[in-house]
Amino acid sequence: MPKSRIRDELLDELLAGAKTQDALFGPEGVIKQLTGALVQRALQAELAVHLDSEREAGRTNRRNGSSDKTLQTEHGPTPIEVPRDRESRFEPQLIPKHATRVDGLDEKILALYSRGLSTRDIQTELAELYGTEISPTLVSRVTDAVKDELGVWQGRRLERVYAVVWLDALVVKMRHEGAVQNRSVYVAIGLTNEGYREVFGTWVETNEGAKFWMRVLSEIQARGVEDILIACCDGLKGFPAAIQAVFPRTMVQTCLVHQVRHSLSYVALRDRKAVAGALRAVYTADSEATARERLDAFETDWGKRFPMIVRSWRTNWADLTGFLAFPLEVRKLIYTTNAIESINYQLRKVIKTKGHFPSEDAALKLLFLALRNIERHSTRPPSTWRQALGQLSIFFGDDRLHPHP
Repeated sequence: MPKSRIRDELLDELLAGAKTQDALFGPEGVIKQLTGALVQRALQAELAVHLDSEREAGRTNRRNGSSDKTLQTEHGPTPIEVPRDRESRFEPQLIPKHATRVDGLDEKILALYSRGLSTRDIQTELAELYGTEISPTLVSRVTDAVKDELGVWQGRRLERVYAVVWLDALVVKMRHEGAVQNRSVYVAIGLTNEGYREVFGTWVETNEGAKFWMRVLSEIQARGVEDILIACCDGLKGFPAAIQAVFPRTMVQTCLVHQVRHSLSYVALRDRKAVAGALRAVYTADSEATARERLDAFETDWGKRFPMIVRSWRTNWADLTGFLAFPLEVRKLIYTTNAIESINYQLRKVIKTKGHFPSEDAALKLLFLALRNIERHSTRPPSTWRQALGQLSIFFGDDRLHPHP
């Protein structure tokens, strides 16, 4: 650990008499006083540099007292004196004119908001932790400032190639055209060649549908994506065709978990364990040929009672069993949409306390902050990623994974 640049003697002097947490961190504690003193000292240094540049430019200018200001900081309201110059040309950079808070407080507000707290809850939390009283207008102003960042994020350039892309949607209640509705928020995640997951963006539509997914994929393409090796999706009708209409070389893998859930929806509770076990034998086969034999066996045992299950598996067979062409490392990546459902689960935890959102913008703003928070805590690529990447390179060709500029 690097040695502190603050002298021990100075620290001892600052901490003299500060024997409790309240004396150190409280509303009138050392940390708050030190924050104000440091800010004020830095402003004085800024003014000195400004006056030096004025003299070098041949202008006559000098100090002209100071004005009082109260900063809202993460340690509570902190009074400071902002120095002035006679010609009123001094523009502080540390604390700009008319600014009444520092970035640390904004980050605290955004962090609490991203966890689904209401404006009132944020006010209470900051008041209890830091003795800082903030208005609902300030919370709205801070969170509204995220809109520009959201726009940049939603329109940023993406990589040319993604090894895997997961596509899914979650339902969010929001006010639309004067009424509260259930609307689908589409989420797309890509797996880079380095093994990191990247959220492409979020999109809103009344219902999940293949036609809208094609619009999402077209936007992703316009943002620079030239190729996707494998796309993992649920069993939505028309989904594979929508994907391949935009990325014709992409292999589509329908989520086995969704398929099994759909199949078991036809089965009475007393038979579900047996049917689930028979279906598990199909999708855990070591090859597509063995899986087909086991589906034939399933039809012999259960086909008369559940013909719709057999029909569904046979109709979607190519999209359900593509993963069986790969070794285990790649199979684990693509046989299910768990990668995106895990993120959607975390998003649902954030929005469940909201009831409904007053607008689409409000929903997307919170989801963006929540996603940003999730990505900050994202894990490193799995230890088997390099092996899986090699297998994908053999299957699809290295020229697709690493195309020439």
